[in-house]
Amino acid sequence: ILQMKKFLNLLVAALAVFLVTGCSDDDPKMGSLTINLQLPEGINTGAITDARYEIKNVSTGTIETYTDASAIELRQGLYDITFSAHYTMENGAVSMLRGAKTSVEVTSATSSISLPVYANIETDDFVIAEIYFTGSLQPTGTQYAGDKYIVLYNNTDHVLYADGISLFESQFMTVKKYDYTPDLMSTDVTVEALYTVPGNGNDHPVQPGEYYILCDIGMDHKTLNSNSIDLSGANMEWFDESNNPRFPDTDTSVPNMDKWYCYTNTTFSLHNRGFRAYGIARIPVGKDQYLKDYYYEYDYNMVLPTGTYPMSGKGYRIPNTWVVDVVNCSIESEYQWNVTSPALDMGWTYCGHVDQDKTRYFKAVRRKVLYMRENGIPVLQDTNNSTADFNAEVTPSLVEQQQAAVDVNGTKCTTLTWDGVMSKSN
Repeated sequence: ILQMKKFLNLLVAALAVFLVTGCSDDDPKMGSLTINLQLPEGINTGAITDARYEIKNVSTGTIETYTDASAIELRQGLYDITFSAHYTMENGAVSMLRGAKTSVEVTSATSSISLPVYANIETDDFVIAEIYFTGSLQPTGTQYAGDKYIVLYNNTDHVLYADGISLFESQFMTVKKYDYTPDLMSTDVTVEALYTVPGNGNDHPVQPGEYYILCDIGMDHKTLNSNSIDLSGANMEWFDESNNPRFPDTDTSVPNMDKWYCYTNTTFSLHNRGFRAYGIARIPVGKDQYLKDYYYEYDYNMVLPTGTYPMSGKGYRIPNTWVVDVVNCSIESEYQWNVTSPALDMGWTYCGHVDQDKTRYFKAVRRKVLYMRENGIPVLQDTNNSTADFNAEVTPSLVEQQQAAVDVNGTKCTTLTWDGVMSKSN
């Protein structure tokens, strides 16, 4: 019995040591990260104020903020890092500095990264208020095409003109990251579709607080799908002369945008899972000159389990200084990177949590209301960070206004909001 007690005591002690050792080995190790800013040329560091580093743990979603980026102690893992600060120029004007880098690996050792910083590109122009890229479903459950739209908003205190505004879709996808050569992302957006509002400069006035709707097909889609919406009141539609009679486009009474370029020979539609960036630009040259001078060819390597394959592509580029607004879209489980410079957008927004998410239909992304003017006109939030600026996967505004269906069963919308969240009844 005595020997048995000694044996049990030894066993318990050994087990305790094992458990302590095991727990210690499983504890996440800490690492030290230093962030070195790569500032634009000519920036006086003494004029930078309100520096803020936001570090998000990719695995847990936990966000921590810092004002100093030297030797930050973090648990090992992957992090998304954003930087913002105010910069006072010599003339006294204040601009924003921004930078971002995704999937930064922090190990148990001391490490450092270089973070490119860009002067924020400010425009006194339209903002994208809403993107409805998911579309609807028919009562049979079949996906319905043609009722997608994008809403522009006059967020200023003066009249804007939509004449010359170009809508674009990015060439590159937010769910597939490659090293493209030559790499122009810091200076240009590469696009695969480009449509422009025609006009002589003052044909399409938009008052402060007014919306301007660009759509796929400007018709009452409820005539074909009882779960859809009426887009016959849209301001403009993008229309394509399809080269394939099996995939024709529908030309309606809604005026057509001028098609400058599109990758497809049939019909263009917004990506229904939002794998790309969407933006608007004002291009200061004519169509023919643009197509001649801004063509872009690139190379990259596609790495597959079977090997590495050299690839090439082509598209057109839009200088960042021409871009008025841009929104990177994706889905939570597949997002890899932004396909535009952080000077244009430091974040991204989404509809759907996984690829082919069936809950994404009947939902849109809508820009948040910052505050209401005294006259009851909303001012929308615009920090060039789509994660912060947009309400993700909310009910589209036209679905609310028309009390249209919010699901495949035809359930009618009974709410009315400013941005998908803030009720209009308040």
